[in-house]
Amino acid sequence: MKKPLNQNVVFALRNELSNFHTEFFYCIQRQLRNCNDIVSATSAHSNVFKSGFLNDTFTSNHLINCYVRLQKINDARKLFDEMPAPNVVSWTSLMAGYVDAGQPQMALSLSREMYRSSVVPNDFTFATMINACSILADLQVGKTVHAHVEILGFRSNLVVCSSLVDMYGKCNDVDEARRVFDLMSCRNVVSWTSMITAYAQNAQGHHALQIFREFGVLMLDHPNHFMLASVINACASLGRLVSGKVAHGTVIRRSHDSNDVVASALVDMYAKCGSVSYSEKVFRRIRNPSVISYTSMIVGAAKYGLGNTSLDLFEEMIDRRIKPNDITFVGILHACSHSGLVDEGLEHLKSMHVKHGIIPDAKHYTCVVDMLGRTGRLEEAYQLAKSIQVESDEGALLWGTLLSASRLHGRVDIAVEASKRLIESNQQVSGAYVTLSNAYALAGQWENVHSLRSEMKRTGVYKEPGCSWVEIKDSSYVFYAGDVASCPQGNKLVGLLRELEERMKERGYVGGSIGLVFVDVEEEAKEEIVGLHSERLALAFGLINIPKGVTIRVMKNLRMCRDCHEAFKLISDIVERDFMVRDVNRFHHFDKGSCTCRDF
Repeated sequence: MKKPLNQNVVFALRNELSNFHTEFFYCIQRQLRNCNDIVSATSAHSNVFKSGFLNDTFTSNHLINCYVRLQKINDARKLFDEMPAPNVVSWTSLMAGYVDAGQPQMALSLSREMYRSSVVPNDFTFATMINACSILADLQVGKTVHAHVEILGFRSNLVVCSSLVDMYGKCNDVDEARRVFDLMSCRNVVSWTSMITAYAQNAQGHHALQIFREFGVLMLDHPNHFMLASVINACASLGRLVSGKVAHGTVIRRSHDSNDVVASALVDMYAKCGSVSYSEKVFRRIRNPSVISYTSMIVGAAKYGLGNTSLDLFEEMIDRRIKPNDITFVGILHACSHSGLVDEGLEHLKSMHVKHGIIPDAKHYTCVVDMLGRTGRLEEAYQLAKSIQVESDEGALLWGTLLSASRLHGRVDIAVEASKRLIESNQQVSGAYVTLSNAYALAGQWENVHSLRSEMKRTGVYKEPGCSWVEIKDSSYVFYAGDVASCPQGNKLVGLLRELEERMKERGYVGGSIGLVFVDVEEEAKEEIVGLHSERLALAFGLINIPKGVTIRVMKNLRMCRDCHEAFKLISDIVERDFMVRDVNRFHHFDKGSCTCRDF
């Protein structure tokens, strides 16, 4: 009969076995953390299986994270489905993996499964779910997640609330984003950045700049490059050159000028603020420009009608083996359109798929329709527009482009078809009515003009009021068409415009005769209306208040009319000054009686 083992020996053996398992366990953890390829991950997975640790939740979570890191989301899901008891880390890791893999809908589907399994989400789970809603711009689901945040007591969590601010901003609900932001008990640079970005992305640049100033007063944290890029984008949307230069100074002081995202935002901002020469200076200081930087510069040059410059930049980019993306080609086609380079534009359209593997979509074809329409090739533009299958938003831009071109070239038949398509899409309805009305009038079809205007009144459709603004010493002055009473120095502006108009008439100018039609308005009154367009009031204000030698930059919310364009050319020669106008479509730089658009 065998003698029983001494208890001390048994304890020692158990302790040694435990130490062995612990060491083996940590060895597997190290192996999983250091996996850099799928072969290593598979090997680690095999070791976990052989050792019997596969049912250990902690180890399986490490393995899931390994697969997620290597973008093997299907392997991660297979392992997750085999887990006997996944915990909140397991669910959150897989959800984050789906988001990183560009499958946010799967992440939200998984979150619903998690709720049914009675696993309670943590702050990282909520942040991941909210991020998925942001990517999808799904406001309804986002609000549902927000409700669960409130119920489970995470309303004061910094990470969750910052994610909510970002989500509401991306879903175009800026008021709710601000409400969440204001209720936060504490904020960091991420939460401030989220709020600034929300304003900037929703065309509320003034609020973005205001909250950036508050950040500078209240916070000791340095602004990160995401915040600075958003502030610069806000300056770009407003055409605030002075504020943009101040932001540029902050970028340099905080050593963010080498960041590609910030540098690209600066290139875009200077271009949109009427200083393409500064854009080029910033661009040329980037040591290793990426496709984003090149695209920003290409689009900036295109807006100025510098088509050949854009094409040269594109060739330079290709020579540096930088692969263009779909937005790069939008810039190239836009450049060709605004410079009359039709053959070059069509060649680039063909090369997209053949040379660069990019399939053209609606935004590219819209540029081509614009390019053909501007040069009078209306039939080709019309046939191309009809052949493209597009969503309603994209279709509105496409048919709106064709409508403008057909009015310009007197093709009433195409204008009628394009306007019908626009009205059916419920997009740009007022613009469609007004443009079609002008097309009828130019063709002398006055009965159709009256009928259309009556329909506009009956349905309550009205034209967006034209406004322009000019910046002086970091202050913006806004002017509305015909509204002299409420604008600063109103009488002086009218007096200057009347004086300039007399001098223009001496050079053969006939007010109100180009490209504008007013129904039932006498000729004298017609000149009065055109003479007080918002861009003219803004220009007069600039001429009075901005010293000679400084370029006057006027921003406009609509396209500049052809009559004002002719007037601005003459005025630039009369007063011997240069000025720029940024309308909704492009830049016009007037100097010595000519414009950079070459009247194209």
